[in-house]
Amino acid sequence: MNPPADFDHPAWVTAASTIASYLLVLAVMTVLLFGVPYLLFTAL
Repeated sequence: MNPPADFDHPAWVTAASTIASYLLVLAVMTVLLFGVPYLLFTAL
């Protein structure tokens, strides 16, 4: 049995892309909400 072939189902691809997009949005929001104000207030 080939274990990587078990993860070729579209449900696994959907789950992985959902998690990846969630982490990307979380990273962007963290930078916008914490990184940008930090840079603004430390540069002044």
